[in-house]
Amino acid sequence: MGVLWKLEAATAAKHRLYQRYLDAWWPILLQTSNGYARPRVTLLDAFAGPGRYLDGEPGSPVFILDRLLNHTAVERMNLSRQRVTLVFIEKDKARHAHLLAELTDRFGPLADLPVRVEVHHGEAGRDSAALLTKLGAWNHPILGIFDSWGSVNVPLDLMGRIARNRSSEVITTFGPNWFSRRDELNPDILDMVFGGRNYWTPADAEQRPDERWRVWLQTYREALRRASFAHQLQFELVPRTGQPLYLVFGTGSPKGLEAMKDAMWLVDDSDGMSFRDPRTRGALPTGQLDIFQGSGRADPELVELVQQRLSLGTATVDEVGQWLLTETSRWKASHALTAVREMREDGALTVLSSGKLTRKSLISVS
Repeated sequence: MGVLWKLEAATAAKHRLYQRYLDAWWPILLQTSNGYARPRVTLLDAFAGPGRYLDGEPGSPVFILDRLLNHTAVERMNLSRQRVTLVFIEKDKARHAHLLAELTDRFGPLADLPVRVEVHHGEAGRDSAALLTKLGAWNHPILGIFDSWGSVNVPLDLMGRIARNRSSEVITTFGPNWFSRRDELNPDILDMVFGGRNYWTPADAEQRPDERWRVWLQTYREALRRASFAHQLQFELVPRTGQPLYLVFGTGSPKGLEAMKDAMWLVDDSDGMSFRDPRTRGALPTGQLDIFQGSGRADPELVELVQQRLSLGTATVDEVGQWLLTETSRWKASHALTAVREMREDGALTVLSSGKLTRKSLISVS
């Protein structure tokens, strides 16, 4: 198979998140609901990689195809080459050849599979839209994974076109050094990615190292909002070892939003990663599976985020929960009441409504 590539710790951690998200995404999109089955679904992995790494761990195209073909709900998903297309783009010629060989060795001739698999040697930013057109993907659900390690060169126009497809989503990854290497990027490329110079130059002016990545990440999240994704999540993925990655997720569906958060909560510390909300400054991530730690206290990040929401004004517990769901990286609406109870006991907030504390209760900072 020739040369193999080292798998970075952050990439391995991110792959486990993708695996759990796709386990939920495939049945949502492919199972028949109320007699209706979507005629076509496309997954685009635009920075596909070599297919397998030095330590033997599979790359994203291999585990994506494997987990689809062997999904527990596969019998109910009505797979066919007309309905399901997987598109893998790899720019590096050697990695593309390695990927194609890995997929064929693992799954046999790609033309014989029950889903269509396209392995393209090309560039994500230049070729994605044309490939989606060629394959008839538009006007049907698309999941676009734009998982570059270095330069993100995907046009915001492409993101907007995906956003206008019903039930379509995108995941964009920024590598650990992306935010500190602005001198290496052509301003015209940044214009293309962020939608214009007036949108990204304020982020480029931020000089504080620990704030710079936050401002850039928020700037890209706002770009996805302008691209017409109704919901956007931004989060920092922190592997047990090595440098973090930064991800932005865009979806038009509340169900997609909840599925991504469910995937995060299924990835526990034994998977070697944690998630941090970029909004937080003082709190450190202390775990995903349970908002209570050994001390019985709520996660400090959750408490800090509820404080941030209440700093904007009074709200009901339900309104705080909705804000947690749509504005924070991993917290759900159901976490609000638990956090509010503890914060009331600590004197950190005031319940303005009389009677028992419920989701309808009005609360404010003390």
